[in-house]
Order: sequence, then C-alpha cells, then structure tokens
Amino acid sequence: MADVKMVNVTIEGRAISVPDGTSILEAAKTAGVLIPHYCYHPGLPVAGVCRMCLVEVEKFPKLAPACATAVGEGQVVHVHSPKAQEARKGVLEFLLINHPLDCPICDQAGECELQDYTFAEGRADSRYREPKRFNPVEDFGGDVLYVQNRCILCTRCVRFMSDVAHDPVLNVSERGDRAFIGKAEGHDLTNPWAGNVVDLCPVGALLSKDFLNRARAWELDRAPTVCTGCSQGCSAVAETRDNVVVRLKPRPNEAVNQYYLCDVGRLGYREFNRRDRAEQPLVRSARGLDVAEWGTAVTAAAAALAGKPLRVLASPNLSNEALFLVERMLARVGGQGVIRLTRGEEFPLPGVADLALRAERAANATGARALGFAELAAGAPVVAAGEALLIVGDNLDNLSAEALDAAGAIVYVGTTIPAILADRVDVVLPTTNTLEEEGTFTNLRGRVQRFLQARTAPGIARPTWYVLADLATALGVDGSFYLPAEVFAALAATHAPFAGLTYEQLGLSGMPMANETSVGAAEVTA
Repeated sequence: MADVKMVNVTIEGRAISVPDGTSILEAAKTAGVLIPHYCYHPGLPVAGVCRMCLVEVEKFPKLAPACATAVGEGQVVHVHSPKAQEARKGVLEFLLINHPLDCPICDQAGECELQDYTFAEGRADSRYREPKRFNPVEDFGGDVLYVQNRCILCTRCVRFMSDVAHDPVLNVSERGDRAFIGKAEGHDLTNPWAGNVVDLCPVGALLSKDFLNRARAWELDRAPTVCTGCSQGCSAVAETRDNVVVRLKPRPNEAVNQYYLCDVGRLGYREFNRRDRAEQPLVRSARGLDVAEWGTAVTAAAAALAGKPLRVLASPNLSNEALFLVERMLARVGGQGVIRLTRGEEFPLPGVADLALRAERAANATGARALGFAELAAGAPVVAAGEALLIVGDNLDNLSAEALDAAGAIVYVGTTIPAILADRVDVVLPTTNTLEEEGTFTNLRGRVQRFLQARTAPGIARPTWYVLADLATALGVDGSFYLPAEVFAALAATHAPFAGLTYEQLGLSGMPMANETSVGAAEVTA
C-alpha cells in the first residue's frame, strides 16, 4: 500500500498532521475543535449550502467553507476569529427569521444543533419583527413527518435518499424564501432505510411518528447495543425512559453499518417492552406450575434433564456466552444443539458497501454455527421420542403443540412462556433479554461485537448466561462464572475462531474472528 501523504496545518493554534485531501472540518475534529455545521455529514456527499462552517484561513481572500475546503501544507485556520464568528452569527440570524420558537414542544429539543449553535454563537435577541411564515405538517409516509416551518434546507435528507438509498423521493421544491423539501408525486418514504432521514435532520423538521411526543432528550438513558433485527449486526444505541425502551438509533461503526439503521431494526425495540414476561422460576407440581426459589428450580431442571438424551433448541439471538455454556453442557452430558432461523427479503442500502437488511433475521446465527449448532430444517422434528428438551430463548413461533409431545421432559429458559408450553413444561427459568444483559454477538462477516445492559429486568429474572452457568453446574459441568467477560474468556481459550479476543479488545466497535471462513451452515433434517 502506498504511503499516505500527510499535510501539516494549524487550527486554532494547534498544530496537527492529517492525510492530504482531508477537509478542514474533519481536520479540526482531529485537533479537538468542532466547527459548527448543518449540511455536512461524513456519510453524505458535500453540498456546502448552509454556510455555517465558514472559517478564516490566513492568506485566503475571503472566508472558506470548512466542509468543502481541503487542507493545504502550512495552512493556519482560525475557527473562532471575530470575522468567522460574525459570519456564522449572520447565518444563524437568517435561519431563525422564519424558524418557529417552539422548542418546548419539539421532539428535537435538547439534541438540536440549531439550539446549540444559537446558544453558543447566535444573537442575544432578534431584529425580526414581521410575522413568521406558517405551513402545515406533512406526512411523508413510512415513519416520517415533515414540519416545514422548522426546516433549514440543509438537504441532508435529499442527499441520503438520492445518493445513499438510491431512491430519489425527496427534492428541494420552489426557490428563495418559498423553498421547501418536496416529495415526488405518488411516492412515499416507504423505503426500508428511509427512517435514517430523521436521524440525519439537524433540527426538528423530520420527526418519527413512533417517537413523537414520547420523551425529551434529557430524560433518556442510553446504552450501546447491537441490533437483533438481522445478521448484519448493526451497532445501535438503546434509549430508555423510566426503564422502558422508547427508541433505537444507529451508532457509528465504519466496519458494520457506518451511520445507518434500517426501519425493521429501529422499530424492533418494541419486542423488548413485552409485558407478558416470565418474572419468577416455576416448577411443575400436582397443582400445576408453582413459583419456586432459584436454587430449587435449577435443581429441578437438572433432575428433569438428567438420564435422558438431550436436545437443545436455542435461539439464534442468544449471546455467544449463552451459546458457549449450552455447548459446554452438551459436551458433558451428550446431545445435540439446534437453532431455528426466520428468513425474509433482503434489502441492501445501495450507497454503502456490504450493508443490508439481511435475509437471516437473527443477530447471532454465525456465532451459533461457530459453536456447533445446526439449523433445524423445515418440517424436521424438534425432538425425538424420549429426549429431554431444553429450550433456550426460542419463542416457539409457528410450532404446533404436537411437535413437543415426544419429549420426555421440557425445561424452558427464556423471557416469555410460549402458550404451547403452558401444560407441557416441567421447569421455567426466567431470563433477561438482550437489552437487560451484557454479552457479544457475531455478525454474518464474523465480527464479534459487545452489547451492554440498557435497562433492568422484571421480577427476579437473571441473565441468560448466568442461568445456564447454574444449570451446567447442577448437571456436573464447571459453570463457575461470575461475569460475562469470564465466560467469553473461557470461550476464547477453547475455540480457535475467538482466540485472542477479550472484552477490552472488542471495545464498542468489535473485532473480526480469527477465522470466520471456518464457520459452516450445517442443517438438521431428522
């Protein structure tokens, strides 16, 4: 690979060296200086229309737009000089001429760039005394509303739909003070990636119908997670209010999803708010399912599974840690682990290489295969006669009750009790869901990523890996783990694809497995 030419520049008195061709705006980030901007976004083509990023460059005849000006050797850039600040103050005053002062009712309040920059560099008062223009809210289709009064015409949404989604539904209609974001006749924002325009909008002009008026930005708690909508494994941020998940947003990760998240993934948070959760361990008695202490329930589960051939039906949305403990259990007592996969249509995001809503609608099918789990073929029996069935995380959708009749015993480890198990399950061990525990997933390209806990679990449900570690111990397998990091360390020590990986090395962007090409796609047919 050829050496990259480096350019030396000074920004706000800080000398830095950046690759040739870097814009002044991106170079300033390297120096720890944020240049105010609206139309610029690192994932979109440069437009240079908002004029908010004007900076003073020594020996330049006039102010330069930082987003569209490349660094040059020896450049000296002043971001906060009186000349540059006065220009940005004028841009802000112009933008606020018709922008309504409705921050108290705007969903963007608290995370609005117009608020932030006006507070930092805007005028203390307005010189505009005429009435502001007013236009009604427009439904753009899908999950998107357009509030024209707040729009500053940065065109981020237009460029995303045209240059990234390759679905040019949006445009700038009219000109001058009558300009607005228009929608092509007969078209809506029903593209599976259209919800990203809400994230890209720097003000409150594009809003999510699903999130509308549900929470204020400062009321939300946030935690990094991984989307479970498909095998792409997009990096995301889970936002909660009063322990309820209210929104899922993309988290930048150049190696996986850049800055984007599909609508299937972002709206999938609703599954984590189900109210029919299993909150306490249950053990079957002559009276039915009775509430039990954890120790009693784990012992009863081990007794139900002991002495029989074991079949484990695991969810492909289980963490690597949970799947590893199941595999460890199977290696000790014998048996087979299988997964069921849901598939759908694949929707790529054309403007981003190797990013799509994948056909495999599961977050960790790759990790499951790496740990020896095979896919259960359509129509194949779930359990053979006399086998003990351990169900971990699978909600048994599209299965008939008769499919479980052959089982000699059934133990369910999961978040909600499927209806077909009500009269059949021997023991229920309640667990947390993905947003209530910590662990790792492996995406379709073999990249291992961490997800962190975003909310507390209901009742006395425990993390899945913790429950499986206790169950393994009760079955005579070493399950003495007290942190998910310890489970992952044991996984990395015994499985070559994960060798050398640790939670610290993974960070929040993840790392590829050592040999992801070794993962097969076996299938169980009987």
